[in-house]
Amino acid sequence: MKKLLIAMLSVVLVACSASGDTPAQQRATIDNINNEVLAKVDKESPGAAAKAKSAAGGYATFTNGQVNLIFFAAGSGFGVATSSGGKKTYMDMYEGGIGLGLGAKDFDVLFVFHTAEAFNNFVEKGWAFGAEADAAAKANDKGGQASGGVTIGDITVYQLTEAGLALQATLKGTKYSKNDELN
Repeated sequence: MKKLLIAMLSVVLVACSASGDTPAQQRATIDNINNEVLAKVDKESPGAAAKAKSAAGGYATFTNGQVNLIFFAAGSGFGVATSSGGKKTYMDMYEGGIGLGLGAKDFDVLFVFHTAEAFNNFVEKGWAFGAEADAAAKANDKGGQASGGVTIGDITVYQLTEAGLALQATLKGTKYSKNDELN
């Protein structure tokens, strides 16, 4: 079982890195994904992209992969945080959790920061802790998802499952950190 967990985690870690041979190519990939995430979220929640772009603190978009294997959950991803002034900070994310779950999924997330303080705390400290319960079964445009999300303080979060099959109830911690090679 330990080998299966390591293999699944390896797949997630490899799948969740920005493509490109140079930092400029990787930033371009992330910028394209940023635009795609904004468009997808706006399709599901009309006006969300405009709210993100005009938010007092700024916004961040991430694409992530997550694996759940019975009692353990792990994931990784990458994205960009854009301040209300337009400054971009390229970031990575890593998560781990415990609880009951089985499956794997790829998902996109949009954070909207309603204050500059919330944005700066996210970029500089980058920790998030919480509980997650969801069920997702999606391939291409077929399938669906049911997710529970919470707006905490001055941050609104939109999450969309891109593909995967997962059933989980976990407590998890997520670390968002600046990518030194891309900033």
